[in-house]
Amino acid sequence: METIKTHLNNLIDLIKSLDFNEKIEAINNIKLELHKISPFKNEPVDCVLWVKNENVYANDYNPNSVAPPEMKLLHISILEDGYTQPIVSMIDENGKREVVDGFHRHRVGKEYDDIKNRVYSFLPVVAINENRKDKADRIASTIRHNRARGKHKVTAMSDIVIDLKKRNWSDSKIGKELGMDPDEVLRLSQISGLSEMFNDQEFSLAWEIDSINETDNLDINE
Repeated sequence: METIKTHLNNLIDLIKSLDFNEKIEAINNIKLELHKISPFKNEPVDCVLWVKNENVYANDYNPNSVAPPEMKLLHISILEDGYTQPIVSMIDENGKREVVDGFHRHRVGKEYDDIKNRVYSFLPVVAINENRKDKADRIASTIRHNRARGKHKVTAMSDIVIDLKKRNWSDSKIGKELGMDPDEVLRLSQISGLSEMFNDQEFSLAWEIDSINETDNLDINE
């Protein structure tokens, strides 16, 4: 252990001599190398990296949304407590990162100058396991994160269920991956079906899907 401490102290002294961007790159590379030999290398949270916020972008399928008061509270939370949770991401073919979970944490780091300046326009990220890079798998991962927190829109979820069906996912696989029972998968499929069926018709606001109470227990037959 003494030998390791000696080498570690020498490494720290070397890193201290680097300029800002080189220092971040060196620390990230060290984390990545340690992650490779870590007993927890299969856990994304084992390796949190800091990347430039310009290299992190939102996905186009997140059904979650945060109202202005909650967004303000999230900003205060990060301002007062710091980033306590990384942004879950997927590395694309260009080396940039698509947000899988943490869209609003990513927004705070980009849109609020006090946070942006404090973290030097960087964001804390982890990468999902490499076997989850297919879009359908990423969608499922995002939904699981949202549902675990009880935050998702029924209408958007309905669209996602239909999208997964179009990607040849069976109802049983959708249920397993998204944590839904068969009845919920059916109901969400029916919502999109109704929306498409009446797409060109004129109906009162009472018939608009957006006016349906968005809860997990929604029943279109009620």
